[in-house]
Amino acid sequence: MRHGLYLPLFGALADPHVAVDVARCAEQSGWDGLFVWDHVLTPVPGEWDIACPWIVMAAAAVVTSRIRLGPMVTPLPRRRVMKLARETVTLDRLSRGRLTLGLGAGGDIGREFSAFADCVDARQRAQVLEEGAAVLVSLWAGESVNHRGAVVAENVRATPGPIQQPRIPVWFGTARTTGGPVERAARYDGVFTLGGTFERSARDDTAIKFGVDPARVARIAETVAGVRGTCDGFDIAVVAGPDDDLDGLRAAGATWAMQAFWPWHRADEVLRVIERGKPG
Repeated sequence: MRHGLYLPLFGALADPHVAVDVARCAEQSGWDGLFVWDHVLTPVPGEWDIACPWIVMAAAAVVTSRIRLGPMVTPLPRRRVMKLARETVTLDRLSRGRLTLGLGAGGDIGREFSAFADCVDARQRAQVLEEGAAVLVSLWAGESVNHRGAVVAENVRATPGPIQQPRIPVWFGTARTTGGPVERAARYDGVFTLGGTFERSARDDTAIKFGVDPARVARIAETVAGVRGTCDGFDIAVVAGPDDDLDGLRAAGATWAMQAFWPWHRADEVLRVIERGKPG
């Protein structure tokens, strides 16, 4: 199991210099990845400063050489697919092949769709996610794309392509353990499990306990294996910390455990947790 950091670019952590310090410290302390929230408005009660994840990840790529980087997750329905293609390829090349792209349908918590007259219908957003992911992969491959549906891309081609082949790894965020969202993820490279309850760790109140259930992970693994025939080469990422059952999660099929932070965390608190090193 690999261990990453799950960071909200909110509050004190919205300072891009702090985020760069976090990335540098994570690499030096042996962590395997840094994954950041992608929001334009806040889904968390209160008023928060918010940073752009793409600029922060680019800065993090420059000061690191080993850890994986990525948004968890980018709501594709509020993005132009060509713009996302350009951003992801540029970041993959800048990081020399260390990008993992988390995608999701998004939600209107915090009015991130309705405030801008974007689609709030869940089924329509799911269709945009389905089609948009396929178009994105075709653009990465340098294919001439002519697609008209929930996503429109008429006779367009994007070069250069990413460093990673056959593509940048794509994970899909979902709170489901079976059904369409997990089956969609199974056709790509990973799933990022959403849902559960955040609480302060009993061991250290600067850390977060997520309380993810290994049984949920096992159901996801079973669904994925049903589509792919195996879970080999497929990532199941969970938000989990030292107080969670990491051995149970690993046995159930989890390949990544993300140590979560929350917008109220100060920079020094985050750095203190990171400097202790990854669990185990």
